[in-house]
Order: sequence, then C-alpha cells, then structure tokens
Amino acid sequence: MTDSTQQLVLFDMDGVVLEGRGTDDTVHDRALDDAIDDRGLAVDADTHALLAGYEYDTDFVRGCDRLGIDPVEFYDRRERHSASYAIDRLKAGRRTLYPDSDAIAALADDYTLGVISNNYNSVVEFVVDHYGLDAFEYVRGRDPGVDGFYRRKPRPNYLLGCRNALGGTDGVYVGDRETDVLAARRAGLDAIFIRRDHNNDVSLPVEPRAEIDSLTALPALL
Repeated sequence: MTDSTQQLVLFDMDGVVLEGRGTDDTVHDRALDDAIDDRGLAVDADTHALLAGYEYDTDFVRGCDRLGIDPVEFYDRRERHSASYAIDRLKAGRRTLYPDSDAIAALADDYTLGVISNNYNSVVEFVVDHYGLDAFEYVRGRDPGVDGFYRRKPRPNYLLGCRNALGGTDGVYVGDRETDVLAARRAGLDAIFIRRDHNNDVSLPVEPRAEIDSLTALPALL
C-alpha cells in the first residue's frame, strides 16, 4: 500500500495512453467465429447478427436462446478469444503508445500512478509489460465475461478497487470519454478530460475538473 498522503493520478488506457479509441471491431468478429467453432455450432445469418458486436445485451441472449446455449458461458468464451486477438494485434504493432505518454514516468516521484481501463485485464497487463510502463503501481482492466461487462465504467467499481488498494483518498482520473468523467466523480476523484483526434468534437454533459490536449499538461494541473 502506498503513502496515503500522496495524491493518486490514474489513467484510462485506450485513447489516453494507447493510441486509438478502443479495440477494433474485427477483434470481436473473429472472436465470435472462434467461439462458434469451439462449440461446433451451425449459426444462420440472422442469429449470427444477434450475437455480433461487443455488448452483452438482449440481442446476444436471444441469439444464444435460439442455439440452446448458455449466454453467460458463451459470452465469456467469446471475450477470452477477443482478449487473445487484441494482444496479438498489439504484438504485431497495430496499436502503439501516444508520443506524449512519456510524460507519465516523470510524475512517479511525486504521485502514485495507476491505470484502470474498460479493456480486458490481460490486455492492459500486456500493454504495461510490453511498453515497460513501470511507473504504474496499480494496473487493472476489466474481467472478461458478464460480471466484468457490468462493472465497466461509468460504474466506479474498478476505480474504487484501485483507491482501496493504494490507500489514496485524493486524486484525479484522466480519461477520454464521458463514461470516464462519470466514473471518476462516482469514485470521488476529479476528472481530467483529454482531447484526442477521435473525441475533438465530443460535447460533455458532465463537466470535468479540466480539459487538456496532451499528457504533458498534467503537471501544471496537479
């Protein structure tokens, strides 16, 4: 546990540290096909459309009902394939860090740093290890499967878990989506919204503490 007097500076990953708004849809498409092959299922086009996409929703459950399979188990299976494909794409260099992510390491002497993402935990851990992001004392993505899906931001579950683990009571969360701002507020943290190419025109119904266009602007705010 860290010194509770040291401010927490926490980061989302996709769109903040790692380039791109999120995982490419083709990852989930390929993962679905693998999950179907795992089970040896014959799936017609209409049912396949119900199962497609990222969400665990009523369409996905309807598709599983048509096939007579457990939607929770099948969603978990598909998610694990998605995580594996996402890591493969990172290994191949399909996504890299934003150039200004170098600014994060310089904060480590004065703040306690962490990364909390809606991406899969195995993917977040891979990014941190692959790029040597040793400044982060806490690294957490969401669990694959239905439970992890329902704990995603804007719910504060994973941010609160970070606060409890690090013992911090004061801090900020840097994100690139409205859900990040909401989750930060619900976890008792100040939200800092970073503008990137993919969200330059986004209007926020919830006001963050500050907006920045580069991670290099953080020290002046802290």
